[in-house]
Amino acid sequence: MAHDHVHIDPQSGDRRVSVAIWANALLTVAQIVGGVLSGSLALVADALHNFSDMASLVIAFVARKIARRPADARMTFGYGRIEIVAALINYTTLILVGFYLIYEGGMRLIDPPQVAGWTVVILGCVALVIDTLTALLTYTMQKDSLNIRALFLHNLSDALASVAVIFGGTLIILYDLRWVDPAITIGIAVYILYLALTEIGGPIRMLMLGSPPDMDATAVVGALAKLDGVRDVHHVHLWQMQEHEVALDCHVVLVGQDWSELDAVKREIKRMLAVDFGISHSSLEFETSDSAHEGASLFGHEEPPNAGGIKPEHS
Repeated sequence: MAHDHVHIDPQSGDRRVSVAIWANALLTVAQIVGGVLSGSLALVADALHNFSDMASLVIAFVARKIARRPADARMTFGYGRIEIVAALINYTTLILVGFYLIYEGGMRLIDPPQVAGWTVVILGCVALVIDTLTALLTYTMQKDSLNIRALFLHNLSDALASVAVIFGGTLIILYDLRWVDPAITIGIAVYILYLALTEIGGPIRMLMLGSPPDMDATAVVGALAKLDGVRDVHHVHLWQMQEHEVALDCHVVLVGQDWSELDAVKREIKRMLAVDFGISHSSLEFETSDSAHEGASLFGHEEPPNAGGIKPEHS
């Protein structure tokens, strides 16, 4: 299984995120002031979404820096998974903002306030330009990073929300339809929730040490069991150490009663895992037929009831 990714120079990527942070910070301030002065909840909603974007950008920026640290005695796997944590935080923020906006929009639908339509339209246009710029800055980077993909979806939803705000402001100017503003707010919120809830499963799966969604764990085990010199495989763990680094550890039962073929079998297993499945890190524990676990689970590490009597293993 091949894994092709677009790689962006780290310094170039950092500059892009920095520009996006400042642009969203200025936009957030402008929209909050404009929303309060115009009485538009949709504009304030867009501002809150942009504020969450700015916070997400800061989190992502810091996570990118931390992720580059080498492994040490405290973090023996390195710091790369911090980007997965950042993505989870960003999606959770989106969900909270979405529910809050639905509540506020519902309250305003009951008694729609007066809204200054021109202020809404002008700031909505400014927001659309900045949201589109930010989305373009992160578009290439999001293909290679779950962390940056969370940001890209933030900004893409912001751009669409800005279009909705402009449309709502235009209807207010032309027809004084005050209920349109809170209705659009609820629509923005529902879309935010849709994006967040459909994407949050990825980082949760990684943090729960789940197997990669695009990799069939049963197929990996089947390929291992078919190799010459392998009688059985059990106690398999397959997970993502980082977003693009898959790891496997398992027990391999050799054919026969001695260790004469051990090195050759180990080399073939590691070659096959790397070439066929893109698994770059594997930890293998070997057993001969007479010392093999009986009734051991295929996945996980549960021991059979009589595990205490198993003969010592060779690793």
